[in-house]
Amino acid sequence: MEMTKKECEGAYMPVLSSQQRAYAQYKNNKVMSASGPELTLMLYDGAIKFLNIADFAIEKNDIYKAHENIVKTEKIIDYLRNTLDMKYAVAQDFENMYSYIARRLVEANIGKDREIIAEVNKHMHAIRDNWIEVMKANHVYVKDA
Repeated sequence: MEMTKKECEGAYMPVLSSQQRAYAQYKNNKVMSASGPELTLMLYDGAIKFLNIADFAIEKNDIYKAHENIVKTEKIIDYLRNTLDMKYAVAQDFENMYSYIARRLVEANIGKDREIIAEVNKHMHAIRDNWIEVMKANHVYVKDA
């Protein structure tokens, strides 16, 4: 995504093209109209996307981009952990799983370790696939799954 910059109050601010603004509005509408289960699926998809970018960045020795995308994945996992409703027994299972993934992400980031990224990515795909099955079992429409 190419952006131009203009000076604004002493700082450079990105200026979006009309196409970029339209896409941003579309993405915002998609999030705002999604159900809770759909939002969770979007978070899983986002984590997988950022893990793929991080893996490619490590392969290309782009340390900053790898770090940035691992941190984005960590933030998603933190958000998922913080939204667990612990009054349900299954929430503890998710907490344990997310806690493990969070630890592995820290290890992956410290060592820029593609094997750990692949392991976490495998777990995230399994979680995502299971989530889709839960959605279907509860008659929640799953788009593009």
